[in-house]
Amino acid sequence: MKLRIWPVLALLAMGVLTPAAAQRLDGIAAVVNDEVVLQSDVEEQLYLLLSRAPSQPESSAVDTLRQQILEQLIDEKLIVAEAKRQGVVVSEAEINKQVDEAIREARTRIGGPEAFAAQLKRENLTEEKLREKYRTEVRRQMTAQRLVQRQIQRKEVTPAEAEAYFKANPGKFPKIPPEVHVSVIQIPAMADSASDQRGRARALEARGRITRGEKFAKVAGEMSDDPGSAQSGGDLGFFARGSMEPVFEQAAFTQKIHELGQPVRSSFGWHIIEVLERDTVKTASRRDSLDAAGQPVIEAHARHILIRVEVSESDVERARKLAVKVRAEAASGGDFAALVKRHSKFQGAPNPNGDLGFLSLATLQPQIRAGLDGLKVGEVSPVLTNRAGFNIFKLHGRKAERDYTLEEIRTELPAAVAQIQYREKYEHWVKGLRAKAHIEIRKS
Repeated sequence: MKLRIWPVLALLAMGVLTPAAAQRLDGIAAVVNDEVVLQSDVEEQLYLLLSRAPSQPESSAVDTLRQQILEQLIDEKLIVAEAKRQGVVVSEAEINKQVDEAIREARTRIGGPEAFAAQLKRENLTEEKLREKYRTEVRRQMTAQRLVQRQIQRKEVTPAEAEAYFKANPGKFPKIPPEVHVSVIQIPAMADSASDQRGRARALEARGRITRGEKFAKVAGEMSDDPGSAQSGGDLGFFARGSMEPVFEQAAFTQKIHELGQPVRSSFGWHIIEVLERDTVKTASRRDSLDAAGQPVIEAHARHILIRVEVSESDVERARKLAVKVRAEAASGGDFAALVKRHSKFQGAPNPNGDLGFLSLATLQPQIRAGLDGLKVGEVSPVLTNRAGFNIFKLHGRKAERDYTLEEIRTELPAAVAQIQYREKYEHWVKGLRAKAHIEIRKS
């Protein structure tokens, strides 16, 4: 069980919970013995998870996620109650240490002591009130965590044991999702040149203030048009490739650490980016996670200032008409590669022909996935819209969903099997707690 702290202050600062939502009359999502799970507890965690997702999932997936969060919170209530029954105690020194670390992290994320104090004042909080909120959350989570560690021991799995388990239990391992091989022509709705230049000038103004000695967090709070990060000093946290626009990722994964980059243009506007650190994603066994090519998966931690460039309705309509015209030419047999070179503004293609290679359908936005579902190899999609603009795809090939081969996951297999076995023990134990409890789930 991973320790987590999600206070209302942090959610508001991230822009994933509005003040109105935070202040609304709370409902009861579930009753667990003599305790309740509040609807806001569920929604806060849901907002946080969705804010980190690279794309907005379909409504049915959101409903499933909401139900999973509720079930996890019910389990947590049962574990904490069992821990109290068994006399599990966490010392005040341990709690205070975690609270101090959480306060330091929040202060840094929001932009330093002054920005932190201002944010507290805006939310009608004092630091002591926030500490008490953290303290309650930390005590509950550490108590539950300690009981889980006592009840369920993690067992090391040898490579031979992992291989035997994999062969005997293929259904317990995820499958490789279906993939499509596509090329793309992307036509964004672009603001007129005068509006774009004004946006770039304002981005340079923000950069100039920082180079002259002002704090990045202060300038972000005053100038950034990204409400989700401005009040956090522009901090975006850690993210992997594939979660941001390609041009933004190019800067985040190539700029020198703590270098203040030149303005970068995305579909949202102009960005000033500072990379704070880069690190590899670790597995449960603290090994580097590897991608399909066997290379370590890297995450970047960056902050930015966004100067949004507004796009007018006439700008959007101009781009749409061009996309419709280009799609008609491609569908009637036009040279797709030539059309890419003439019209596409997509910045993430690995080659100038717009060829994206094979992409997992699971990573595509729902509206893009739906537009590709019925295509035959060689066909051109309708004009499909996402936040980056109007897209025309050509399908070159498909790969069906399939099982992983042993060779593909051999390195990660011992850690994966250990995690599956640990999870099975955990679920069996929690099932026993549930059997002895009164649980009532309220309909929202």
